[in-house]
Amino acid sequence: MKLMNARGTRDFPPEEKIIRQKLIDTLRSTFELYGFSPLETPIIERTEVLSAKYAGGSEILKETFNFKDQGDRELMMRYDLTVPLARFIGMNPTVKMPFKRYAIGRVFRDGPIKTGRYREFWQCDVDIVGSKSMLAEAQLIQIAQKFFAAAGIDVKIEVNNRKILDGMMEAAGVPEDKRMEAVLEIDKLKKTSLNDVQELLRKTGIGADSILIITKVITTPGINQEKIAELKELISNETGIAGINEVEELLSYVDNKNVVFNPALARGLSYYTGPVFEVFLADEKVFGSSLAAGGRWDNMISDFLESKKEFPATGISFGIEPITTVLGLLKKEDAVVKTVTKLYVLPIQTVKECVGICEQLRSAGVNTDMDLSGRGVSKNLDYANKMGIPYVLFVGEDELKQGKFKLKDMKSGEEELVSVEEVIKIFRA
Repeated sequence: MKLMNARGTRDFPPEEKIIRQKLIDTLRSTFELYGFSPLETPIIERTEVLSAKYAGGSEILKETFNFKDQGDRELMMRYDLTVPLARFIGMNPTVKMPFKRYAIGRVFRDGPIKTGRYREFWQCDVDIVGSKSMLAEAQLIQIAQKFFAAAGIDVKIEVNNRKILDGMMEAAGVPEDKRMEAVLEIDKLKKTSLNDVQELLRKTGIGADSILIITKVITTPGINQEKIAELKELISNETGIAGINEVEELLSYVDNKNVVFNPALARGLSYYTGPVFEVFLADEKVFGSSLAAGGRWDNMISDFLESKKEFPATGISFGIEPITTVLGLLKKEDAVVKTVTKLYVLPIQTVKECVGICEQLRSAGVNTDMDLSGRGVSKNLDYANKMGIPYVLFVGEDELKQGKFKLKDMKSGEEELVSVEEVIKIFRA
């Protein structure tokens, strides 16, 4: 048998997983900094939930993994973390609002594979349920700004509003039954040319006059405020103006230094109802795919419950795969880290005593490992060096008698005699 991964999946050796875990830890701490609490939902959901007409829409259903259990029930691997959240709130409608949750976990899409895109991948989501205010979207953008700044990645955050797109369709006279299809075609503008998008719109049956109005809207030039002023001239219906006003309000709450109003931004999922946003590397020539994306999805929970009660909601999702790909392209990691061990204890005929010393160090929060194979000093030093362990502690019988041990800095080569308590102080400094 030839051992292979399933197509679109991969293993993560420690040197990769440590970087990914560091990113996830940074996201988690950033989410919690803004008052979000963790929620975990199953990887497997009932097909009727994920395929509901008010969930992800027909486009995403083309990329789902489907199967049946032994009870002949139809099941699906979750394709995002938003629909499971809607299902959770629908099953627990009395939770206190606003409900601010984050979720970090695997999702699955049987779609095309390319750099930074796989069939099994991690999403890190934050969502707010129970607030109509643009302050909710502002928090999500601020989280994105804070996280990418901490990761050392220069990004631009594009924002738009589905109400603007709906108002544009109304102004252009596009029939309602063709509007969602047209939005999906506009969403391809990042990946193809304007001429190609216009041709795709023609193929959906949209007339030349309508395409002209759509083109004017999605190619509106200028800085954020200039685009807003221009759109107020192009779109005068209630829906479109509501969307423009929401964008204007949202932009007033956040630092606009890397936030770009893009009237062509659509986001492909059908459940979005208001502001949408997508995060790209500032230099898209280096990496063109989005690093994070989201938007407002006010109707899904009410639709699940078949209720008139409102459950306004908004969220953003960070993609660990594209973010780690970008870190590699930008060479943000100065050195490959192969282990989380910070101190390697080297017993010299003092194995039993070293077991106790290691536990003392671990109790103080020092990530400690020790030789488990009875190797000689030179081989252990070679191991520590190749693994990138920063410090080695030599423990021999003479050192035990003195209560002082030789601590070697593997980077500088410097050595000093220290007690266990002094070692702990060094790592706490």
